[in-house]
Amino acid sequence: MSKKPTFIRNASQLVTLAGSSNAPLTGEKMNQLHIIENGSVWLEDGLIQYVGKDEEAAERYKERLADAEIIDAAGKLVTPGLVDPHTHLVYAGSRENEFNMRLQGATYMEIMNSGGGIHATTSATREASHEALFEESRKRLDQFLLHGVTTAEAKSGYGLTIENEIKQLEVAGQLHEQHPVDIVRTFMGAHAVPSEYKSNPDAFVGMIIQEMIPEVARRNLAEFNDVFCERGVFTPEQAKRILEAGLKHGLLPKIHADEIEPYEGAELAAAIGAVSADHLLRASDKGIEMMAEAGVIAVLLPGTAFFLMAESANGRKMIDAGVPVALSTDCNPGSSPTVSMPLIMNLGCLKMGMTPAEVLTAATINAAHAIKRGKEIGSLEKGKKADIVIFDVPNYMQLQYRYGVNHAHTVIKDGVVVVDGGRLVCSTATRILS
Repeated sequence: MSKKPTFIRNASQLVTLAGSSNAPLTGEKMNQLHIIENGSVWLEDGLIQYVGKDEEAAERYKERLADAEIIDAAGKLVTPGLVDPHTHLVYAGSRENEFNMRLQGATYMEIMNSGGGIHATTSATREASHEALFEESRKRLDQFLLHGVTTAEAKSGYGLTIENEIKQLEVAGQLHEQHPVDIVRTFMGAHAVPSEYKSNPDAFVGMIIQEMIPEVARRNLAEFNDVFCERGVFTPEQAKRILEAGLKHGLLPKIHADEIEPYEGAELAAAIGAVSADHLLRASDKGIEMMAEAGVIAVLLPGTAFFLMAESANGRKMIDAGVPVALSTDCNPGSSPTVSMPLIMNLGCLKMGMTPAEVLTAATINAAHAIKRGKEIGSLEKGKKADIVIFDVPNYMQLQYRYGVNHAHTVIKDGVVVVDGGRLVCSTATRILS
């Protein structure tokens, strides 16, 4: 970690999102960014020490300015580091052939049920060595960092056997230790029913509950437990059993819900007290109402709907109903092969009716709460981790207005500059440097 303090000065806009550490923002509060014009941030020992007006910060630290690393953010936007709360980061192979099939009319579920989709990636991931899987995933993580992501969730789910699920989670853990981006791990053995269990899916559910979950928990390989609740994958009843089993072993529940059709996934998320319900393209009005009452975070994935040429989840409706909304890439090889959170924010505005302020909230503090990190990251406040992005635009509205462009100029992770001028300058974890 840098021995010298860092002083970010003269930001055209400093988006702090102050006062949001205890709970995700909902309703009109998602538009309240708490912006400081001509703002500055003082960073030291990997943490934020001061946030305020430039002239006030300069006066406060005048005796130490000569010893600090100065970053001039004049004409630029400064925000918390972006947080991606739903990725399938660790996998092997590619499925561009399926993209071509879908362009010719095949549906996602048709491809999956014919042996493609998740099953194709499962085969490639099972065959990949630990070292090959790490290297392929590390390259993806570099791209996340270049787009301003400083913390990401990573799911298993392309192994579907104990040894291969563990391999994915171990690779994710190794990435956390060796890469600047912090990784939060989710076990998702219930991502699909493997072909060898196609005629007896309940037997696979039993193996997840009796063997996989206990072993993952015993080895402390994940914090969360996720399940793909969808017709033809796991039923609501099976999903409930899997999530309850995870809770007994200390794994917090998440759920892929109501993506392809209404299937009571949102209702289950609320009933079981899930941290988040994700996708929600076809969530019912009742399910949305129940999520709002239970405080379940909706992690919306507009890139997935965009890539599948489907109608997006109704983000506007959920926010207006009082549901806390977060955004994510859903980075995966089949339905959302992107690493660009800036593009996801663009799509949140253009496809889901969200405002520029709401998508920034959804990609920072609400995304942090969706992985139980709201007290550590997601806003620029004293005592939080010094995870910061400097975008080469003068205000947050231009970040969405000039769509489809990576405006991330400088990325700071734990107080260390890891991207400078849009180029990677440090690919080693700040934990190792400290």
